[in-house]
Amino acid sequence: MSDQFNTKVTGQQASPQSFGLHTGALGAAETLAQSVSATAPSTSSSLTIPLVFALAGNGTWLVYLMATVVILLVGFCIGRFARISASPGSLYSYTAQTLPPTFGILAAWGLLIAYIATGASVAGGALYYVGLLSHQFLHWAPQPFVTLGVVCALAGYIAFRDVKLSAEVMLWIEIASVALVMAVLALLIFKVGLRLDLDQVRLKGVHFSSLGPALVLSIFSFVGFESATTLGAEARNPLRTIPRAVLQCAVLAGLFFILCSYSEVLGFHGVPTNLAETSSPLHLLAAKAGVSPLGTGIDIGAMVSMFACVLACATAAARVILRMSHAGILPASLQRTSPVHGTPAAAIAISSILMFLGTAAMATRGITGFDMYDLAGSLSVFGFLTAYALVALAVPFAERRRGQASVLISLVSWVTVLVIVMVAIFDIRSSSDPAHARIPYIYLAYVTVGLIIHFAKRKPYRT
Repeated sequence: MSDQFNTKVTGQQASPQSFGLHTGALGAAETLAQSVSATAPSTSSSLTIPLVFALAGNGTWLVYLMATVVILLVGFCIGRFARISASPGSLYSYTAQTLPPTFGILAAWGLLIAYIATGASVAGGALYYVGLLSHQFLHWAPQPFVTLGVVCALAGYIAFRDVKLSAEVMLWIEIASVALVMAVLALLIFKVGLRLDLDQVRLKGVHFSSLGPALVLSIFSFVGFESATTLGAEARNPLRTIPRAVLQCAVLAGLFFILCSYSEVLGFHGVPTNLAETSSPLHLLAAKAGVSPLGTGIDIGAMVSMFACVLACATAAARVILRMSHAGILPASLQRTSPVHGTPAAAIAISSILMFLGTAAMATRGITGFDMYDLAGSLSVFGFLTAYALVALAVPFAERRRGQASVLISLVSWVTVLVIVMVAIFDIRSSSDPAHARIPYIYLAYVTVGLIIHFAKRKPYRT
């Protein structure tokens, strides 16, 4: 099947192609929910911010401010494409329609492992919180394989059943989770008083050499913010709704993470437990604010938010698989969509199974849910950075082809590529332990296999 609308960028806006999916099923709020759920903001406030604090200390808020700027640069580049074409292949389509085929293949495989690994990461996070809450209330926890199987299977079923139902489930889960976090932070600030934390403002004790590795960790809080682009024509008025959702998610997530990081560091002043060492920081802060039940609610909300993120990743990964299948990169059997539900059934099954197998393999080696979140998340970052860099690289060429070349847009594009390359270098250099040090080589081997498959094909891919 030829995807002619994506073979060339012209001065006219391209008509979205459905690929057998239900067109116009999602409104603006539901489209935004896809991106917000993929970033899982309440999860980062509980698990990622303490990891960033371990490196950046009082500079944690600054690291998240820098990460927000990086993501806004990426979002600007993505938005340039999202306004002229809508496809379930998202970043792959944007790259393939502009750059040589090999770059498109890199973007496709990078994006696929990014969503699969992120789904596996947050499935591990869900396992972590199930264990935490089960021990707290039942003094017992289910077997890891059971928890992981239920999380991945249920996410896959909802993603298959109805994309609108999927988006609505994600939307309400994230609203509830973020509302609980904001309530605790507001009560905490009220209790300690509205004042500036001079230690944070002055960056007391911050070692600037550690800000680079901390920036890498903070970037993981944002990855997936672009996943609304995977919906393509499933969104109503996609050429307007999708780019807005991407930028709205970047801005809202950035503000939320900056507020959380500042408030959490402030709240842990005078607390015996170090922020970097706590397993549930917001639970402790809720107790300090005098609302302990909200702390338990936040833990429950974080667990459910993890599930919402698995659901978002299964939805996004399935549409990337669908697009890769239509392009000839993956078998044609994965092109099939349910005539009743309008969802890519086979692709959803594959993505859910891969998430389960990845986490189950780690569980057999005794890796905890928290470490699954860390390790799989670290792998996903390389996939996202690859796709982000290639889209940013493609922007000036696309603009020139449309007759809208601009020095400013080219400058933003090259600055974005440079920043992403620097983040990747920081990521590699900050891999201090053997497990993390192997991740870049695992990703390189994965991409190499993808390229070998590409060059072994006799027929050229249809972009």
